[in-house]
Amino acid sequence: MKQTPLRSGMGRSTPDRILVQGRDLCRDLLGKISLSDMAWLEITGREPTPGESKVFDALLVVLVEHGMTPMAIATRLTYLGAPESLQAAVAAGLCGMGTTFAGTAEGAAKLVQDALRGTPGDADLDAMARDIVAERFGRKATIPGIGHPLHKPIDPRTPVLFALAEEHGIAGRHVALMRALSRAAEAASGKSLPVNATGAIGAVASDMGLDWRLCRGLAVIGRAVGLVGHIAEEIRHPMAREIWLRVEDETASNAAGEESGDA
Repeated sequence: MKQTPLRSGMGRSTPDRILVQGRDLCRDLLGKISLSDMAWLEITGREPTPGESKVFDALLVVLVEHGMTPMAIATRLTYLGAPESLQAAVAAGLCGMGTTFAGTAEGAAKLVQDALRGTPGDADLDAMARDIVAERFGRKATIPGIGHPLHKPIDPRTPVLFALAEEHGIAGRHVALMRALSRAAEAASGKSLPVNATGAIGAVASDMGLDWRLCRGLAVIGRAVGLVGHIAEEIRHPMAREIWLRVEDETASNAAGEESGDA
């Protein structure tokens, strides 16, 4: 059986050079490219245009921090138990990125990319959105990227991301469909179901040509920065031990009270 040659253009090193995507790291990149532009280069294999740079940077920044979420608490508690392994603490937090917290950019991007693939440019997006909502609601499925438990009637991050995408000529049919999905979902449910931040990320990233399978990675990049920040604060102002002890004390007290009541 003939083997497929192994190829990668990501990076290679010689005794005196480090090459990344065909660029000399020291001569072409260090001091000349931002971290977000470097992320774009790694993902796409090319440097971004000025507009792509602005918009992609915003996509990475928007989910860096969201307060004392379960992800941040998991990171802090893991760091408490294993301060010698910062990377494990960050990984513990990132493992909590899913359909409830910060991880639905992937699903949102897949939804709009699948819906628009192969459709004519003049397709009726409102009708398409109504059909998608009817099908999803009919089987009691959620619509990724739509709705937020706190930010209603508007997720304040979404209009900023969409405005940036429009300003730089990036917003297209994927953004338009995501907006239509929000309108259709609100009309069908009678509830406030705004496009949330991950829905905006998925739609804008789709209009930037990114594969839906990479879109959760954008949230991973941003949130990893935030989790390192939580560890930095934990070092300055520890609270993980207090969280642990309070939970332990309260659960033990309640258990004792239940046992006493049963007796």
